Amino acid sequence: MSKLKIGVIISSTRPTRFGEIPAQWILEKANERPEIDAEIVDLRDFNLPFFDEVASNAWAPSQNPEAVRWQKKIGEFDGFIFVVAEYNRAITGALKNAIDQAYVEWNKKAFGAVGYGSVGGARAVENLRTIGVELQMVSTRSAVHLAGGDFFSVHPGFGGTKTLNDLEASIGPSAKDMLDQLIWWGNAAKAARAAE
Repeated sequence: MSKLKIGVIISSTRPTRFGEIPAQWILEKANERPEIDAEIVDLRDFNLPFFDEVASNAWAPSQNPEAVRWQKKIGEFDGFIFVVAEYNRAITGALKNAIDQAYVEWNKKAFGAVGYGSVGGARAVENLRTIGVELQMVSTRSAVHLAGGDFFSVHPGFGGTKTLNDLEASIGPSAKDMLDQLIWWGNAAKAARAAE
């Protein structure tokens, strides 16, 4: 089977965001795997309006050209790794809006997550998983949670001086587990989509 094309989605668009750091780290980890061809998908590169279509594109074609461009981009991938900031116990508004701009392009695909924040983005990752169920996606069991002292040690805004590679003993095993599961579920979903 051909390589899985995986989109690494940065969920925050703030000028001071941290998300690029874990996104680059997990991108490198993913591309070390011979089964994966991963690339960054940055929400900043899409000027998405607040969802304003008559319905989801499962029911009516989207009219906004930027939404259509987003849908085409998402449609290129076999699966995703969401790099998830936690805002008030949930995913960012920017990510929720981007998810809502598509429907059929998410269906029957696998995803994993890298969460970050004081509790490792755990609540945001769980929020994302419930959204994934509605989109007919399958989530990996494992996720990477960059939390507490580890998070503060690598975040430049909090005076962090370490890199994510310095935290390999702490977060490396969960990254491996998540990628192993993403490959398994990604290939299973890809084969099933091809058989339809």
